[in-house]
Amino acid sequence: MDTGIAVDTASGIVTDAVTNIAMDLKQAMRQRHTVRKFTSKPLLPELISRLNDRVRANNERLGLAISLKVGDESALPGALKLFFAKGVRNYFVLAGSDRPGLDQDLGYASADLMLFAQTLGLNTWWIGGTFSRKNVEQAVPGKKIIGIVAVGFGVTPGVAHKSKTAAEVGSYEGPAPQWFADGVQAALLAPTALNKQCFRIVGEGGKVSISENGGTFSGADIGIVKYHFELGAGNAFDWA
Repeated sequence: MDTGIAVDTASGIVTDAVTNIAMDLKQAMRQRHTVRKFTSKPLLPELISRLNDRVRANNERLGLAISLKVGDESALPGALKLFFAKGVRNYFVLAGSDRPGLDQDLGYASADLMLFAQTLGLNTWWIGGTFSRKNVEQAVPGKKIIGIVAVGFGVTPGVAHKSKTAAEVGSYEGPAPQWFADGVQAALLAPTALNKQCFRIVGEGGKVSISENGGTFSGADIGIVKYHFELGAGNAFDWA
């Protein structure tokens, strides 16, 4: 079946050929903020179909087992829903067969799903350690789950997270080209664990590498940051 979704082989970013949605991803990257409270407005079938198509494209591209759960309020424990969150009833389960690089691929795919959802007028929240693993695991038995991404209509659009400067997270050997500066600025918009932005981006001669100083979600963080960097820098570089 032709879903209209294609992969830009230069950047690796999955784009929607039907609506040319790639033109809106950079805007979505600037507008997307973490939202923890959602309205009761349901996702219409058309939106669910679009999201599932995007999930399918990412799964096929990266060999993952991400799924979308709709109308399920069991993902978060009661205390969290009572004091910190509200209305989380739709979410992506970030899952796949355990293997080297899985966390990074799931992080990369989750960035694509969050920004794609933003282009559809939806809001998102990447949740790592506070979801109900027992309930969520039922959706993908036998797979490794690193987190979920809540998706829906936010009560508010959220606010920008506190950010480091470009100089604190990036460096280039010699004069930095504009594409590198644009990529670092885009990376600073990426959500990371506890918003700590513990990544380092280094460029030299058209090659770029990203490292993280460890932690439970370091693999996912690198994947998310990579996606954002690619979106900002375009295809002017190669990963080292």
